[in-house]
Amino acid sequence: MRTFMLVLGLFSLVACEKVLFEPDLASSDPYANFDYLWSELDARYSYFELKNIDWEAVRVEYRSRISAGMSEEELFDVIADLLNELRDDHSNLFSPFNVSRYNIELQHPVNFNARTVEEFYLPEGRITGPFFHDFIADGEVGYIRYGSFSSTIGAQSIAHVLDRYSETRGLVFDLRGNGGGSIVNVARLLERFTDEPVQAGWFITRNGPAHGDFGERQDFSVTPADARRYTKPVMVLIDRGSYSATTMFAVAAKAFPNLTLVGDTTGGGGGLPNGGQLPNGWYYRFSVSQLLDLNGENHAEDGVVPDIVAAFDWSDLTRDEIIDRAVEELID
Repeated sequence: MRTFMLVLGLFSLVACEKVLFEPDLASSDPYANFDYLWSELDARYSYFELKNIDWEAVRVEYRSRISAGMSEEELFDVIADLLNELRDDHSNLFSPFNVSRYNIELQHPVNFNARTVEEFYLPEGRITGPFFHDFIADGEVGYIRYGSFSSTIGAQSIAHVLDRYSETRGLVFDLRGNGGGSIVNVARLLERFTDEPVQAGWFITRNGPAHGDFGERQDFSVTPADARRYTKPVMVLIDRGSYSATTMFAVAAKAFPNLTLVGDTTGGGGGLPNGGQLPNGWYYRFSVSQLLDLNGENHAEDGVVPDIVAAFDWSDLTRDEIIDRAVEELID
């Protein structure tokens, strides 16, 4: 599901409609389709240098697996393997019969169990728009879970939730397992956690033939909302399932003095994707930009490191050690 949510969110934000052209149905040649995608990536993919990928060597390796008489399924598998060399869940191939994916989340421990949270922390939790929330720690702390940046954040729902916890000592804002979605929702959240404009980083977009060619930096900045805001301490829970827009939120959180990241490193996904169609009609997408932090460094693609490291202990499902560590930080 995460792949399709990202398509509906981030993919649409980078004007994918410009590249959804009519397929040339006459061109089903496996070599032509492979070469087309390899060349598109060579010209526009944003992370070759950061990930130290020898793209020409990759071409030689995978093109040797192409043959004129191969089936569509066989061609799909070769191209999917080619894309997975990028180690990037924003780089996917979409056919009528399958969707390729790298699945970085599956390569790391899970740090969230919904049953534990609902049964032992929020047994009477409320649902307001996309938020699951209630008081914890004897009413001193507000817990808010936001499960997907694909879920639209309405002004009324976020204002209601923040107003309810306005007298707490702090918030636990849970983004574990949030696979991303629309960066519009990133801004709609961040603008509620500051009274001052915040410069959170910069986006750069690949714009030339060399793998290191990028355009000018574009500001990633946040302006305070002209509405209910919460500027007390907020513990933001993250893990390897926190991907794409969630990683972008985590990068920005580093620039907010009242936001603290707790848990595990995020899954990455700091580049906005764009794409098009192969000659045979299959769709593809891949990362065309990078997100830089305030130091001009890229930590978004490999994952944002938490300020406080904590892990879920699966031997005792009555406790969530990451929530407990966040609460300890707020009230001790």
